[in-house]
Amino acid sequence: MLKSIQKRKNKLRAQRKARVKGKIFGTAELPRLTVYKSNKHFYAQAIDDNAGATLASADGRKLGLGANREDVKKVAAEMAKNLASANIETVVFDRNGYLYHGVVASFADALREAGIKF
Repeated sequence: MLKSIQKRKNKLRAQRKARVKGKIFGTAELPRLTVYKSNKHFYAQAIDDNAGATLASADGRKLGLGANREDVKKVAAEMAKNLASANIETVVFDRNGYLYHGVVASFADALREAGIKF
């Protein structure tokens, strides 16, 4: 039963992701900031879709952090530092099909507090 629930959640996330896929696009001046969360870790990266390159990234696993709200705020601080070193102040936020709730919302709020605009 749990597998069927997880399959349904994954299917709904894929539908949300596909619906937004054509609307969000990143450039070198305005990169797409995408997030990925697993049960244990949280990841973020700024992507230039024209070049297909990652401009900046933050990895909660490398920082030794989990996927709770407090740890995600630390990942956001690291991401803001990496974006600042790449001279990026404004991004397009791609929640990657996840609901804007919980750790995704905490990450976005922490980025805004760090001075990143989106």
